[in-house]
Amino acid sequence: MIKLTRKLIALPFALPLAFSASLLVMTGCGSGSSAKTTTNPDTSNGNTGTETFTYKGQKPAGTPDVLKFQTNLWINIAREDRCGGCHNATGQAPRFARADDINLAYDEMISNGLVSLSNPSQSHIVEKVSKGHNCWLKDSVACGDTITTWITNWAGPSETKANDVTLIAPAEKDVVNSKNFPKDPNDPQNPDNFAKTVYPVLTEYCSRCHSETALTKQQPYFAQFDGQIKPGDANYQSIYNANLAIAYAAAKTKIRLDNPAQSRLVQRLRSDFHNCWSDCAANSATMEAKIAAFSNSLKPIEVDSSLVISKTVGLGDAFVLTSGGRIDTNLIAKYEFKSGKGSIAYDTSGVEPAANLNIMGNVGWSSAWGIKIKDTGRAQATTATSRKFFDLIRGSGEYSIEAWVIPDNVTQGTNDNNPARIVTYSGSAIDRNFTLGQYEYNYSFLNRTDKSDGNGLRELHTADAAQRLQATLQHVVVTYDQTNGRRIYVNGEFTGDADPSKGAVLKDWDSSYALALGNEVSGDTKTQWQGSIRFLGIHKRAMTAADIKANYKVGVGAKYLLLFNISSLIGTPDSFLVFEVQQFDDYGYLFANPFFTNLKGTAINSDIPLKGIHIGINGEEAATGQVFANLNTSLNSNAMVNGRQTLSTLGTVVEIKGGPDQDQFFLTFDQIGSKTYARTAPTPPPAATPADIEGQPLIGLRRFAEINASLSTLTGIPQSNASVKTTYGKVQQQLPTLANLDGFLAAQQMGITQLTVAYCNALVGSSSAPNAIRDSYFAGFNFGAPASSAFSASGRSQIIDPLLKRLLAAEIGGTALNTQADPALLRTELNRLIDTMTACGSGCAADRTLTTVKATCSAALGSAVMLLQ
Repeated sequence: MIKLTRKLIALPFALPLAFSASLLVMTGCGSGSSAKTTTNPDTSNGNTGTETFTYKGQKPAGTPDVLKFQTNLWINIAREDRCGGCHNATGQAPRFARADDINLAYDEMISNGLVSLSNPSQSHIVEKVSKGHNCWLKDSVACGDTITTWITNWAGPSETKANDVTLIAPAEKDVVNSKNFPKDPNDPQNPDNFAKTVYPVLTEYCSRCHSETALTKQQPYFAQFDGQIKPGDANYQSIYNANLAIAYAAAKTKIRLDNPAQSRLVQRLRSDFHNCWSDCAANSATMEAKIAAFSNSLKPIEVDSSLVISKTVGLGDAFVLTSGGRIDTNLIAKYEFKSGKGSIAYDTSGVEPAANLNIMGNVGWSSAWGIKIKDTGRAQATTATSRKFFDLIRGSGEYSIEAWVIPDNVTQGTNDNNPARIVTYSGSAIDRNFTLGQYEYNYSFLNRTDKSDGNGLRELHTADAAQRLQATLQHVVVTYDQTNGRRIYVNGEFTGDADPSKGAVLKDWDSSYALALGNEVSGDTKTQWQGSIRFLGIHKRAMTAADIKANYKVGVGAKYLLLFNISSLIGTPDSFLVFEVQQFDDYGYLFANPFFTNLKGTAINSDIPLKGIHIGINGEEAATGQVFANLNTSLNSNAMVNGRQTLSTLGTVVEIKGGPDQDQFFLTFDQIGSKTYARTAPTPPPAATPADIEGQPLIGLRRFAEINASLSTLTGIPQSNASVKTTYGKVQQQLPTLANLDGFLAAQQMGITQLTVAYCNALVGSSSAPNAIRDSYFAGFNFGAPASSAFSASGRSQIIDPLLKRLLAAEIGGTALNTQADPALLRTELNRLIDTMTACGSGCAADRTLTTVKATCSAALGSAVMLLQ
């Protein structure tokens, strides 16, 4: 085996001898090796209460490390409802949770090799609890993650230290013929397709919950069904096909084509007794039979024997890379959403009480770690467990909210200080301690201080023009401290947006509020946020810019090292190509950073050609994502650094087929050593017949940037003018983005009007300040005259003529268009506007002359004459 020194990677070491010995005694409360692993019942949403557990032994900690063990790990596991119920002073060995002498408890923990301080996640006690041994929660993985946090706190900060990674060869497996899901769930050539076998059972018995049309809808929507529409109704087939496609996409990850009995759809009925419609055994048999019929109808994909192929591996054969390198020193709540099922998202920060989140409404789990929140969905902690945020943040006087999110769109939320709620600690739609939200392309941050109201206003948000928020995976962090105020960071970078309430201090926070994700605790439809949350951390300190950048670089979700055996292809045993692999989302895997290594350290002293790496999945090369197909290099030990030769720094996404539990991967090569594959360039498909589309209009709309530039030219006011620039930033997203006339909305006209008014205000200005641009533009007009006399025939011409000369090409020596507006009609309309504005006569306000000129300017320049092109 060869050790590779690398930062941020887990240590897949073999268990020490002491670990193996303790396996014989740490198998559950009871005696003998036949004692069964037990799981304590879950109570109070996974919390054991907020009471303080203390050490009452007669002997104090004898060393600083014993004290760290006591305060970070022992204090949390010695409760009777955890390890202390068995592994106490008179109970089952090892007695690491004994309460009579903390020093003896420490000795039991260390001498039995139950922890690995150099790599807490690989500790034996973590392994046992993660497999269900006396886990105090419904999810054993959450128990293991929580204990890992406690051990990490005991070990102290070591995230940035380089760890030795011992790569061990996976079992050799050849690529075999396998079945893949067909693209068409209703293939007319297959009488046992998904639509004819599995789908009818799902829609009949599961659509009361697992369908978007259900009253109690719950993701995944593998039973998507609309019971209101019947065969023969208008649009029946298109609606049926749409529902079938949604159900098929969701059901594929719950079906095992190679082993129907192990399909999740079967196991939920057979083992979990989940919503059986009559007898669970019979119902699970029915489901299995339907899946088997579907599977048997599919022809296995035969592996192309001419390909040059590596051995095959799956994610189950890979090393899981830890999220080492994260800065979590002051973390008080941590949600990684690993459960993948159930109604609780667990807080694994290790800070008691755990603020576990109850999942409510339309919320689904992501197989890539995360939850997906749709309409009516949210996840919410209790007020009792949320109290720790009040206590700890009020104590520190600062905090950070860190999240990895994927907004569904850039249209949700409003810009009237009422964003869609991503994360909120609040009591209602108008009362909060803090909120991270979204409106359109912006992240919003509300915070209750001595300078805000009870709603946390004034709001801090990202600049409209920057469009920081996008409907893709993003790392967003908001921080608050008294010195710097609020700050927003997106993908590791400070946005530069200034807090309008800098210098404020936290005040009047309410301890009765609750933490919620996706919406207010009241479930207000106006504050609903839709999207995915893949990680959430709440810190009791304002994170530094360096810490935020470090956490961004670590990334989110499970990461793996996949070892592809190429020994037989190059004639050197123990040779592997290794990829970093991550499940990117529910639809794809991310393959990145391939390198070559030999696990025995055998040197390769002559160049071995390596060309054209292709990624294969389930017996065939992936149709897309072949970014390494152009690789052209050589394998040679002289190119190795710390035992590995980097082949590429690129990454690519490959489509998920059967899901992370089923998919098997392999590599193919155009050349590796003396073995070659003559790859035939794909024949491009014939050109499609040009579409016979309807004639398009000869005129269209000016788009947002064109409108801004046109108004600047028409008025002579530069786009950089402060008031104009501010207004444009606010209405830019409201202006037309397409030239298509059919897409024009009334809201867009309002945005155009606001921007035009800003330009005309800048042009006309006020009567108290000299204005050379205005006086040149409207030459001869007396702006100091009252409205009753200023707009005589000559006065009107002095206002209207300059506007029309700039607005109409023919008026300034250009060539008139066939569709040119009639100057006479425009003049008539503008005169009518002036008549209306000055109808007050001698009773008009002193500023009515300026107001009338601005209104005339805005009406002319903001009209369709400017907008159409």
